[in-house]
Amino acid sequence: MSYRKNVTLLAAAQALLLTNGIMLVSINGLLGLQLAADKRLATLPITTYVIGGALATLPAAFFMKRFGRRAGFMLGAGLGMLGAAISAFAVSIGSFWLLCLGTVFAGIYNAFGQQYRFAAADAAPLDWKGKAISLTLTGGILGGVIGPEVGKLTRTFLEPTYLASYAALIGFAALSMLIASRLNIPPLSVAEQKAVGRPLRQIARQPAFAVAVLAAACGYGVMNLLMTATPLAMDICGMPFADTAFILQWHVIGMFAPSFFTGDLIKRFGVLNILIVGAALMFVCIGIALSGVTLMHFWWALVLLGIGWNFLFIGGTTLLTETYRPEEKAKVQGTNDFLVLGVQGLTSLSSGVLVTSAGWGTLNTYAVPIVAMTALATSLLWLYRRSARAGDAA
Repeated sequence: MSYRKNVTLLAAAQALLLTNGIMLVSINGLLGLQLAADKRLATLPITTYVIGGALATLPAAFFMKRFGRRAGFMLGAGLGMLGAAISAFAVSIGSFWLLCLGTVFAGIYNAFGQQYRFAAADAAPLDWKGKAISLTLTGGILGGVIGPEVGKLTRTFLEPTYLASYAALIGFAALSMLIASRLNIPPLSVAEQKAVGRPLRQIARQPAFAVAVLAAACGYGVMNLLMTATPLAMDICGMPFADTAFILQWHVIGMFAPSFFTGDLIKRFGVLNILIVGAALMFVCIGIALSGVTLMHFWWALVLLGIGWNFLFIGGTTLLTETYRPEEKAKVQGTNDFLVLGVQGLTSLSSGVLVTSAGWGTLNTYAVPIVAMTALATSLLWLYRRSARAGDAA
């Protein structure tokens, strides 16, 4: 079946995207700490990565509506190569602000890559959408293992430190472009390209839309807040880079290993139940992070953070697909990713400021109301749907 081949290719592209992303997270903050005149800006290269992605989400979605998924993913990979090249040059001359520019282009690559899961869902049968999304994201497991390992191997391979790490990302993006060229996803018809559907404000008034966006934004926001700060927090605690790479590897495994069965869990128990479990796991993660700063505290917190993100992000994406018609998907998907990456940008910027000025514990407490709001909104939608079903049965 062609959609299964597409999902396999998209999972491979997802692996390369996450290799890029996790390497940037693991080294950008540390390199920013070295290059920034104001150490509170250490995570700014991560923030510009997220901002680049947020600003490109809607253009990326509409580009693919006009020219197709394959062309869009190839363009995104090409911009990823450009971003890696600029970042490598920035390292070679010790320029903090040029590094930030390079990560903007890396973020645009990420914006196109965020559409991998939607491409899988759009090409799959209705009863296979959740599984298609879930399986596409399993590629992140490989990226989570490769990214930190390549970061360790290339960290001092060339001088100055991290030059080879950014150079390696050029090759990964090139391989992603090759994979995208093999996709076989039919473009929209001329009529579908011209159709606009309902106004976005009408779509957004649906309770399911609000919960879907909130769940994905919470999952990414809280995950990014804690993950971005982890390398800095562990460095402050005197832990070596090898320990940081180990923790990030397991965090990404926690993010993507559940994808093998998250789609089946959604099908069996319902998407809202999985969202509630995801929020509960986030609460447990925060509790562990607040209880200590040993290696195992970081390990447990980051693994559970990853699993909670998985349930919230895949659940939110699956719920979102219920809210739009085919001709509306570009603006809805693009808006969703813009909001999600916008929240991610705010958390990545505040992450560095909080962990360096207020500490790891204070940073974690700021995540509590975000998770609580998501759990409450999801529970209200669950009660509303249960009441509606009871009314229909009567």
